[in-house]
Amino acid sequence: MSRGVGPALALLLGLSAMTGALANAPPLPAGARAERLSPDEIAGWRDDDQRSALSIFARGCMASPPLRAGAKTPPGLEEACTAAVAAARPGPANRDSIRAFFESRFTFWRIRPAEGGQGFMTGYFEPEFEGSLTRSDAFPTPLYGRPADLVTRMTGDDWPGLDASLTAARRTPRGLEAFPDRTAIEIGALDGQNLEILWMRDPVDRFVLQVQGSGRIRLPDGTVTRLVYAGRNGHAYTSLGRVLSQREDIPPAQMTMDRLIARLKADAGFARDLIRQNRSFVFFARRDDLPPESGPIGGAGLPLTPLRSIAIDRSIWPYGLPVWIDATIPDGEGGGTERLARLTIAQDTGSAILGPARMDLFVGSGAKAGHRAGLIRHPVDFIVLWPRGDRP
Repeated sequence: MSRGVGPALALLLGLSAMTGALANAPPLPAGARAERLSPDEIAGWRDDDQRSALSIFARGCMASPPLRAGAKTPPGLEEACTAAVAAARPGPANRDSIRAFFESRFTFWRIRPAEGGQGFMTGYFEPEFEGSLTRSDAFPTPLYGRPADLVTRMTGDDWPGLDASLTAARRTPRGLEAFPDRTAIEIGALDGQNLEILWMRDPVDRFVLQVQGSGRIRLPDGTVTRLVYAGRNGHAYTSLGRVLSQREDIPPAQMTMDRLIARLKADAGFARDLIRQNRSFVFFARRDDLPPESGPIGGAGLPLTPLRSIAIDRSIWPYGLPVWIDATIPDGEGGGTERLARLTIAQDTGSAILGPARMDLFVGSGAKAGHRAGLIRHPVDFIVLWPRGDRP
């Protein structure tokens, strides 16, 4: 015969369940909130074809080592990445079994920033520019490889005497010093070190490439070389779109990447001075081994997939984390919009991507993708799939 539980015992059981749920919640900065959901509460979850997300997830949480170090991988995530290999093996597509895979290994948490409201989404892309392996009047702007004396700050590094905001420094006989900023580099701080890996048409093209973090360069003979992120000088990133918006009283919603580039291209002197407001400077490496059809390499060290790979704040979230996003964004074709409700994988990061519900959507490669990416500045429902503490 069954027996009912008394009010006190019921309260204890309820508190125990709540404590268990909170114990499995993702760690967040002060003020941010995580609300646990069931998959059935997520609009669109059962409509999304998650085969692509599973395939990306099965490639691994990150390369070893990643291009840019991220947050520590939580227990269960690496194991889930490994298990995804078997789940993604070729065979009859079974969308229900793929959803069941994610539902059994993860709990679902809607993340709210400390200031309230929804998350915030921007877009980025892999640009293609003309360039040359030799300097000429047509291609006078150098692109640099990573300097040998550049040291990237890792989590827990203590650099006495240096600004705490610096994410990189220069190793010298006297110890670590602040690395030259953009202006110093542009006027010759790296001259004579043979760091030039190719040459571009102008500083505006280089600026766009540095903002996007990867790109393709079409050489004079028609061949294409790929570029991947190799480090940055450690100074804080400044949004030139925000600076120009404030200077010229342009509403932020109207300050697209296309508009910013057009303004910079129209006046070389103005472009030089505005670009130098961003003291951050990015270095690159050539990766001619990448297949033409492959996406660029993200911070996790793995190829990105259009509309399925996202960049996150690497100080908060680990690479490989599945994230459900839901937003209505421009379609990039004639002013229409598209609802994007789908499972994505955190595979990249960026200097401007800061905060627990802040993300950057990889849109694709080329000018069309670039146009659409520049239009995306929208609220997003940001739902993290956090690995369960227990085995499924």
